[in-house]
Amino acid sequence: MLAFFWSLGAFVVALGILVAVHEWGHFYVARKCGVQVERFSIGFGKPIWRKMGKSGTEYVIAAIPLGGYVRMLDERIDDVPEQLADSAFNNKPVLQRMAVIAAGPGVNFIFAFFALWLMYLVGLETVKPVVKEVEPNSIAAVAGVVSGDEIIKIGQRNTPDWEAVNFELVSNIGSENAQVTVRNSAGVEKELTFTLSSWNFDPDSESPLSSLGLTPFRPDPTLEVGFVGEGSAAQQAGILPGDKLIALDGATLSSWNGLVDVIVDNPGERIALDIERDGQQQTVHATIARRDTPQGQSGYLGVSPTFEPWPEGYVFTHQYGIIEAIGKALDKTWRLMTLSVEMIGKLVTGDVSVKNLSGPISIAQGAGTSAGYGLAYFLSFLALISVNLGIINLLPLPMLDGGHLMFFTIEWLTGKPVPEAVQEWGYRIGGVLLFTLMGIAIFNDIARIA
Repeated sequence: MLAFFWSLGAFVVALGILVAVHEWGHFYVARKCGVQVERFSIGFGKPIWRKMGKSGTEYVIAAIPLGGYVRMLDERIDDVPEQLADSAFNNKPVLQRMAVIAAGPGVNFIFAFFALWLMYLVGLETVKPVVKEVEPNSIAAVAGVVSGDEIIKIGQRNTPDWEAVNFELVSNIGSENAQVTVRNSAGVEKELTFTLSSWNFDPDSESPLSSLGLTPFRPDPTLEVGFVGEGSAAQQAGILPGDKLIALDGATLSSWNGLVDVIVDNPGERIALDIERDGQQQTVHATIARRDTPQGQSGYLGVSPTFEPWPEGYVFTHQYGIIEAIGKALDKTWRLMTLSVEMIGKLVTGDVSVKNLSGPISIAQGAGTSAGYGLAYFLSFLALISVNLGIINLLPLPMLDGGHLMFFTIEWLTGKPVPEAVQEWGYRIGGVLLFTLMGIAIFNDIARIA
């Protein structure tokens, strides 16, 4: 329950920031163009806070924090007094109207850059993309990847960490081949070709890495307990963090994975664990808990191990000075933008399934997880969502900013506005498409939870 409220709180904060940023873009440029802004609202529904500004704009925070809007004076909606006609949105030159609409997505991209710039100033701890294991006969194995290789480049883009590797792999969905450059432990580099024609990747059940047969390097777990779950079978048995597990039912334990195999395969069984605590050995008894999985019932104890230390140089921090961070943030923002466009293209062509769409539940979970890791990770998450919000709003669907821009572009090129009847049909069709996509995304979220 605590995790739910944490994710919900992080989601509300993230959405509030991103909506405020987006709507402020419309608001700021509208004011610069001389448009009278009637209301600036964060959220929908009943106002829970409001204030009237000196310029006549009403600032509102509403009860439903799932969006926001800027309401501008417009003769198509309002009865506009003659003395205010010049301040109405619809009476402004078409290029000014386009600027007002484009400002929302534009500020989303600027905010993403700013968030990433702050992230690089704060510093983001990450791990070199060194391969621990390669599954036999997998795509990676056939290409020639071996244990200990570090993935340093995919295509023409450097991959300093696993996040970059995942981004570049995902960008190659639907491609026949991908060029991957690796460096072995002796420092020798080689370029490999991943043949992707048979690559079947389901994001709901696996990562891009595992689907290619790659296991990232991570230090091996020890037999020392690092964490005990609240109310778990381990806690009820009296196991404490720091305990060293010696034997299970009299059989000496040689690895943590060996313990996990026994626990998973024996739900409901009562076991005896020999542990060492403060130099003294003792025996505790526990009943393995049960949980349902797609493969049937599975056992779990509710403990996690400590790990061997990372080898020197494997863990590093992306942290730069004020100037260098600007270049890094610009590059990362641009890559997020191009990757988002590529994914939309792959969704249209069918290379990416609509089952991969995510809705507010998945975003909330991502917000909670990233916030739990620290400020730098939350800033990275905000940048990712801000870029996606900007790109999606630029899609040429009526009801979105991109739809308005499409109509205004036609007006600019032809010298006359698109007929209102055509716009009305466009809004209806766009609304159906938009709500269909939203429904699919929410359904996918619920299916993932179930």
